[in-house]
Amino acid sequence: MTNESQAFTPIDLPVLPLDDEVVLPGMVVPLDLSDTEVRAAVEAAQAVARPGGGKPEVLLVPRIDGNYTGTGVLGTVEQVGRLSDGDPGALIRARDRVRIGAGTSGPGSTLWVEGTRIDVSVPDPVPGSAAELAKEYKALATSWLKKRGAWQVVDRVQQIEDISALADNSGYSPFLTTAQKVQLLETVDPVARLKLAIQWLGEHLAEQDVAESIAKDVQEGVDKQQREFLLRRQMEAVRKELSELNGESGSGADESDDYRARVEAADLPEHVREAALKEVEKLERASDQSPEGSWIRTWLDTVLELPWTERTEDAYDIKGAQEILDAEHAGLQDVKERITEYLAVRKRRADRGLGVVGGRRGGAVLALVGPPGVGKTSLGESVAHAMGRKFVRVALGGVRDEAEIRGHRRTYVGALPGRIVRAIKEAGSMNPVVLLDEIDKVGSDFRGDPAAALLEVLDPAQNHTFRDHYLEVELDLSDVVFLATANVLDAIPEALLDRMELVTLDGYTEDEKVVIARDHLLPRQLERAGLQKDEVGLDDSALRKLAGEYTREAGVRNLERAVARLLRKVAAQHELGDRELPFTVTDEDLRGLIGRPHHVPESAQDPAGRRTAVPGVATGLAVTGAGGDVLFVEASLADPETGASGLTLTGQLGDVMKESAQIALSFLRSHGAELELPVADLKDRGVHIHFPAGAVPKDGPSAGITLTTALASLLSGRLVRTDVAMTGEVSLTGRVLPIGGLKQKLLAAHRAGITTVVIPQRNEADLDDVPAEVLEKLDVHPVTDVRQVLEIALAPASARVENRIPAAA
Repeated sequence: MTNESQAFTPIDLPVLPLDDEVVLPGMVVPLDLSDTEVRAAVEAAQAVARPGGGKPEVLLVPRIDGNYTGTGVLGTVEQVGRLSDGDPGALIRARDRVRIGAGTSGPGSTLWVEGTRIDVSVPDPVPGSAAELAKEYKALATSWLKKRGAWQVVDRVQQIEDISALADNSGYSPFLTTAQKVQLLETVDPVARLKLAIQWLGEHLAEQDVAESIAKDVQEGVDKQQREFLLRRQMEAVRKELSELNGESGSGADESDDYRARVEAADLPEHVREAALKEVEKLERASDQSPEGSWIRTWLDTVLELPWTERTEDAYDIKGAQEILDAEHAGLQDVKERITEYLAVRKRRADRGLGVVGGRRGGAVLALVGPPGVGKTSLGESVAHAMGRKFVRVALGGVRDEAEIRGHRRTYVGALPGRIVRAIKEAGSMNPVVLLDEIDKVGSDFRGDPAAALLEVLDPAQNHTFRDHYLEVELDLSDVVFLATANVLDAIPEALLDRMELVTLDGYTEDEKVVIARDHLLPRQLERAGLQKDEVGLDDSALRKLAGEYTREAGVRNLERAVARLLRKVAAQHELGDRELPFTVTDEDLRGLIGRPHHVPESAQDPAGRRTAVPGVATGLAVTGAGGDVLFVEASLADPETGASGLTLTGQLGDVMKESAQIALSFLRSHGAELELPVADLKDRGVHIHFPAGAVPKDGPSAGITLTTALASLLSGRLVRTDVAMTGEVSLTGRVLPIGGLKQKLLAAHRAGITTVVIPQRNEADLDDVPAEVLEKLDVHPVTDVRQVLEIALAPASARVENRIPAAA
């Protein structure tokens, strides 16, 4: 039926690519001229003069996944102007199919090809089979258009008589895929093309019928459920009326009566009983299908499970409590004394009938602040054991939702009471010991600030009327002992810290670590390693070396890991037949079992390898999140030939520490002659001060005298004594000002093997907090002036290192 014998003259046309789009003959499409390729093709077509002044012509070619099809459509540019959105555009009418030939040349920046029109005419008259196909397509298209409400398009489709045009009209159908449209474009035979259009349109109508049938069934099911719900409500109303007439009760009444009986039988405070009975009345009025009934039942269950009147009797054996604390924890005297004082006061108040005053009981709120591993969390269990109370732990690390503390509103799906109420419920008494672990790790975001919600919980003047959002009744927390633990004091909000009594745990001395390892860590690790107490032992020399040279920390976590590793090594050697049991580990056996020590004290190192073996290096003391630590300061002068000048500071220093370095340098410049230092070199040569461990941020004023000592050592050539460490702020006049964290710093000096420590005289009173056994091994020098520091810290002039800067004459 196709007549391809008619010869068409090849024509040269600019290519207008259509990405993943197909235009069929007879279609009129607007194209956006902001597309570079579209604009180039239209401009190239306009640049060619057409015989008789014809309209510019372009070749519309689909480009599918970057590949051009072999057949395109000849289109005429009907109009160039503005689209409805204001962008430049062109209106193009698609006319004939064109078979694409070889590329050719033409004006513009677009691609030109040689194309040949394809004859798609149908013999006249139209065969009967083709007429039947046209009639079938029109019927299907009319049905589809009516469903879409496109009545204005129905008449236009009915008026199309040409078979080819009727088949190409399906290109407007939005449900056809790009591949299907390409198939229509490349199918030359109009009858075959019309059959494809009929097939696809019929399949789409069948899918629509199935979708409409499913939607209708769903709607009928919903209507049925609604009718059933309404009828059931009516039946319930009828049954309720009948039961009232006959003096009977239904299942809903049975349930509400059961809750009413439970509430009346429970030992509840009066205000809680009234709130619970009101909820029971709501439950009686609510239907079984109402979601409110489920909320009420859950709330009533929670209220009835709380130990409103349950309390444990405190163990007022003060000496017994002291013995329990001493047996379970070595050291930590401040905390033990505070618990003993609390128990003594509670006993006296109970003896005199002052257990409750103004609705408040005698609870306590303590904040245990100290580095990791010093026993803050385990201390909570010991406190509960000593007091004879229940213990419950609440982990606050990473909590960011205020509702975690105060609870959710009951209207939320899955609402729960807050962690405080859940802790009371878990403990089963109203006076447990509640450990709020890692309170400094609490965060805040768009869900609120949990630390702010803790203000009421930890305020002794308010927590006897604590109100949880879920319970909405007052809960008395005044008899609870709250122990909050934290590693860093600065991370706790000031308002929250003001409500707690602060107890600082600064770490253990080496003697305390030996006792803890012998009495607590070793028995626990022997059990975990499957060893008996009489099979493997560690003498005190081995434990002391483990604490001093294999681990250097404020707590004992790494010490316990070292003990565990040691026991595992012995157990493995025994299983391999390399070790006979029983076996006692001494300090000489440690290197062969677990390797070399990792922390050798500075005083024990070879003089040639000391950090302070060259002028310009001094030893300071600092406080970190893990307790105290030793901090070295290194200073150097640039070579005069380099031309460097000024002060260079490195080591991730904060603003306060940078200012301390400027003050130290200014002091030496102004008092150099008095100290017999060649300060003239400071004017012409650059000074570089470095704090090792450059990846660790450092800040604070307490390195002032250490910086001054390092610079004085550099200028004088005198070494800083290796056994001396110092801490103190320095002023421009050379005064030594007080600092904080003295106890942690002296413990760190003791751990590092330092024997002489220089401190500000105004910190001398803080020495009372330092353990006596540490002070016995340290020679502490309280000073008021930098000159005293230099006299103590710098080696004698005879020890001046040659080929350094000579001392002033």
